[in-house]
Amino acid sequence: MEAVSYTAQWTAAARALETERGDRATFRDPYARALAAPRGFELLEKNRGSGLAPFIAIRTRYLDESIERILADDGIRQVVFVAAGMDTRPFRLDWPDDATVYEVDFPALLAEKRRRLEGLGARPRVTRHEVAVDLRLEWLPELDRAGFDRARPTLWITEGLLFFLTPEQATGLLRTLGSASAPGSRLGVDFVSQALLRSPFSQEFRRSLAEDGTPWLFGTDEPEEYLASIGWKVRDLKEPGEPSTAHDDWPFQVQPRERKGPSRSWLVRAEYVGN
Repeated sequence: MEAVSYTAQWTAAARALETERGDRATFRDPYARALAAPRGFELLEKNRGSGLAPFIAIRTRYLDESIERILADDGIRQVVFVAAGMDTRPFRLDWPDDATVYEVDFPALLAEKRRRLEGLGARPRVTRHEVAVDLRLEWLPELDRAGFDRARPTLWITEGLLFFLTPEQATGLLRTLGSASAPGSRLGVDFVSQALLRSPFSQEFRRSLAEDGTPWLFGTDEPEEYLASIGWKVRDLKEPGEPSTAHDDWPFQVQPRERKGPSRSWLVRAEYVGN
């Protein structure tokens, strides 16, 4: 595995492009361009017009706002970024003084991210712990050893991950998060629909992802029902392009929810209620 996964690189590249829109930017990540090296912009350029870059911008802002809202409204102070990649929210968002953040990802990626951020003079704005693990194995014990408290409500952020997993892996991961969630815990997550994974209109884009070693495997057309089946109750669900998730460069219209078949992406806040 490369020290920095291709996915982490092109996510950082999309955030850099959004930041560089100046007054039109929906958020600012001053570290993103440095974290996108060496190949982050390749996939975005190859798939210009696919909506990938504005989707990442929309998703980033949605989860930024979700973190801010959940910490303010629900009083949660323990946040875990699962497969944190090159995310820099601990370095760029405003955090309560008593908040604690855990970034979980592969050891080589976290070490490279630390090296680059230190080179940029970046300093975290919150108490931050790196949890270097192989996410394909049992990783909760390492999170516990880093100081995670299972008795406290947690906000789990699982961004840009589930569609790369098999259905069994995606469900297993969300069940794992539930198993470590105290009452009142929350989840910020994104999905794509099964319809998108079947659509002939996305076939070229999906083929490009597969050729680059990052095929999309998992989706759901019924996110509320899917999450409820594994103990998570949806509290907010949006699609890119809705009034609250608008973006100048988003190329698709939001279709009525009752219409079956359109390709969709889901942005979700959920609460753990157990099975």
